[in-house]
Amino acid sequence: MIEIADESQVSRATLYNHYRDKNAVLSALIASEVERLVSVAEGAASPVQALELLSREISGDAALASMRIHDQELLVAVLSHAENPLYLSLAQCLYELVRTEAGTGIAMRWLLGQAMQPLTEIQSREQARALVQGNL
Repeated sequence: MIEIADESQVSRATLYNHYRDKNAVLSALIASEVERLVSVAEGAASPVQALELLSREISGDAALASMRIHDQELLVAVLSHAENPLYLSLAQCLYELVRTEAGTGIAMRWLLGQAMQPLTEIQSREQARALVQGNL
């Protein structure tokens, strides 16, 4: 928490007024990112573009890259529990894109996998197209 306060340029007291511990800070960060990702997907011109943008955003996200190194357990815990409201929010967004439960499950696992193993932009584009066209 000391490092987070220092990097954020806020006092430790201020940080503790808003978050009880490091996990609470990281959970809030993930919640903010999921909201942002849903917004990105909703602004896309097509389902393929939405999935490609989501893939690129997840694969290139600096905060996720840092969490992969320093807080992998928390990242996995938040992203792998289907009961988590963040998981459900992202799943609902994906359902709107692919329109089937099976496609939603595949797309969800595809994107969550990228939180741990990022893709290149070319891979993101090709795999997004294949997901929407049902070629997987």
